[in-house]
Amino acid sequence: MKLQTQVPLSKADNQIDYQSELLLLGSCFVENIGNKLDYFKFKVLQNPFGILFHPCAIENLISKAIQRENYTEEDIFFLNERWHCFDAHSDLSATSKEVLLQELNDATLRMHQQIKKSSHIILTLGTAWAYRHSVTNKTVANCHKVLQKEFSKELLSVDVIVKSLERTVSQIRAINKKARLVFTVSPVRHLKDGFVENQQSKAHLIAAIHKMINASDLETRISYFEAYELMMDELRDYRFYETDMVHPNQLAIDYVWEKFKYVWVSEKIHSVMDEIETIQKGLNHKPFNCNSDQHQYFLKSLNKKIANLQQQYPFMEFLS
Repeated sequence: MKLQTQVPLSKADNQIDYQSELLLLGSCFVENIGNKLDYFKFKVLQNPFGILFHPCAIENLISKAIQRENYTEEDIFFLNERWHCFDAHSDLSATSKEVLLQELNDATLRMHQQIKKSSHIILTLGTAWAYRHSVTNKTVANCHKVLQKEFSKELLSVDVIVKSLERTVSQIRAINKKARLVFTVSPVRHLKDGFVENQQSKAHLIAAIHKMINASDLETRISYFEAYELMMDELRDYRFYETDMVHPNQLAIDYVWEKFKYVWVSEKIHSVMDEIETIQKGLNHKPFNCNSDQHQYFLKSLNKKIANLQQQYPFMEFLS
């Protein structure tokens, strides 16, 4: 008896290992996968400008990073006792304009460097709904609680998204022809837009990604990972959501991660990942008695495992 439909998945070629350089950009679901990659000590740069929800926001920042455009005072504004930038998430907002500009330009530089050397770039699209700032006539990545009357809300059409994705790919290829691009659609439900509107949005994103991939002469280097389909078709139950009934819960995240690992992470390093997980659990262990001989022996053994691993992978850092 089958109690679940299975999304067919095949192992990718050019899989990720510990020599891979990874860049992850996009919605909050990309951070779920990014946190897993970080936990297992892969070389990864994740959302240096914070969470990005729609494809035009991702395109804009990739363009700025590749062109090495510096942010100036004209690009930021003051509201509610903090400085903000419409291109970045509120996580980067600051009480000082000098601090914000420094953070924005540092993020631009890091992103430029990572795009140039990345072996894999993972882009997760969250929504096709975007807000256009009436004064500048530009779509923004984040509204920062600016009055709603200053924006117009629009649903990006499939053709607009395709063109945005094509420009994104073209710009990346201009400085890195070898990187494998992996597109996903976030399973996070944007119900504030409305139930029907959320479905419209996801449909536009999925249609646009596949139209772009199918039309690309670099199809073998552009892939789609079925994160959205796994959540909708294999985990179609509210027990896999947080209490807000919008975000996947930890069980769902772990499930999708295992599927991503199967498709994209080389089996040759699975044993290393197991060793790292043992170390991570050991570092999170809370002893009954920190001064006991047993705990000191445990720490000595753990430090030896870390040292042995770092001999093979010097870039790995573990925080106690």
